[in-house]
Amino acid sequence: MSITKEIKQETISQFKRSDNDSGSSEVQIALLTGRINSLTEHMQSHSKDYACRRGLLRLVSQRRGLLDYLKRVDPQRYLDIIQKLNIRK
Repeated sequence: MSITKEIKQETISQFKRSDNDSGSSEVQIALLTGRINSLTEHMQSHSKDYACRRGLLRLVSQRRGLLDYLKRVDPQRYLDIIQKLNIRK
């Protein structure tokens, strides 16, 4: 369920804002979205995995906080990231 190093590096390179960027809000949101999608697939086949469900809800909450921050600081970057990641809202 964890993401591989190659996928993580690919995601970082796709969403980074500068050459040395690895922790901007966009990168963090993209990495969380990948993990959320992976856990969502797992939950569809293992509906009674309550520990996984708790972790999934924690990740969704963490992503929501980052999205709220980005919306408050720079609304245009917020709109761009939700469009790129195809997140509802």
